[in-house]
Amino acid sequence: MANRIVLNTVSYHGKGAIAEIPGIAKRENFTKVFVCSDPDLVKFGVTAKVTDLLDKEGIAYELFSGIKPNPTVENVVEGVEAYKKAGADSIIAIGGGSSMDTAKAIGIIITNPEFADVRSLEGVAPTKNHAVKTIAVPTTAGTAAEVTINYVITDVQKQRKFVCVDEHDIPAYAVIDPDMMSSMPKGLTAATGMDALTHAIEGYTTKGAWELTDMFHLKAIQLIADNLRKAVENDPEGRENMALAQYIAGMGFSNVGLGIDHSMAHTLSAHYDTPHGVACAMFLPISMEYNRDYTGEKYREIARAFHVEGVDNMSQEEYRDAAIAAVRKLSKDVGIPEKNEKIKEEDLSQLADDALADACCPGNPREATKADVLAMFKKLM
Repeated sequence: MANRIVLNTVSYHGKGAIAEIPGIAKRENFTKVFVCSDPDLVKFGVTAKVTDLLDKEGIAYELFSGIKPNPTVENVVEGVEAYKKAGADSIIAIGGGSSMDTAKAIGIIITNPEFADVRSLEGVAPTKNHAVKTIAVPTTAGTAAEVTINYVITDVQKQRKFVCVDEHDIPAYAVIDPDMMSSMPKGLTAATGMDALTHAIEGYTTKGAWELTDMFHLKAIQLIADNLRKAVENDPEGRENMALAQYIAGMGFSNVGLGIDHSMAHTLSAHYDTPHGVACAMFLPISMEYNRDYTGEKYREIARAFHVEGVDNMSQEEYRDAAIAAVRKLSKDVGIPEKNEKIKEEDLSQLADDALADACCPGNPREATKADVLAMFKKLM
């Protein structure tokens, strides 16, 4: 079976990269851009870094900022109606995963109106047309939504998140400018950075992993190990390297899938509104422990990426312990909590069922049972 790689048509990287956006819009003959961004980014002037460029070049746009941290079915429906009302022909998504995911769902529904019921996009929907042409501008170094074929929507009525996987949703252009990430507070920098590390480690160990994606994931792990602590302290070099690391991780996991960590994290977020990156980070050492005997020699390379000394002289047990310890230490160093006090005993059975039903679960290197998942959730209590 052939291995598939889907990436952006074009991506721009580095400080000042957003200056490329007006030129893209003009070359593509955009007549009116639908700008998706969240209210906080608008409030603190981050969105304006892009819209000011559009104003300067006389490019018409409509701003849509009704986006929640965990975008809902209702958010998407509102966005679709706003896009139509605006008479737009293109999208610029500015923000983290929430803005990107909302924009992806809007773009898909506009060009595939038979999927107007947002829930019909769950899983691998058989859409026929590529989404509205989109420029994605991340403001966090974590989700890599600008380069993935995935998006996640929250169904508030059913208290669950559902994953949509569609090669038609990937933005045509990605503009990764670390200056757009400079206003991230420490907590968000830490959480999104640990989300990127989870992408890299799960993508590296998932059933679908192969040589090309292994190359992406190992480089991403090394960059995160070297730079996340610095980025949390707002070091410019750390910020720039984390912007690159999360994108590289996205190049990989988008094409090979994730695992049980993300399945449980999606469930935790849907039930208790736990930030996605925090949920992923809390589960990462736990899921690594769970998968340790199903990963061959890969934990040796993870330990090496963290610059653990003497890995070549370690036994398999030792280098697996070393890799997990290095991840746990990084998580602790950047302030990720180890426990979630919101989890209730009476919710555990439903949490486990929802995690096992999540689209990321089948990619895990070890087949998970309900008892296994229950035990992992209990470790957070």
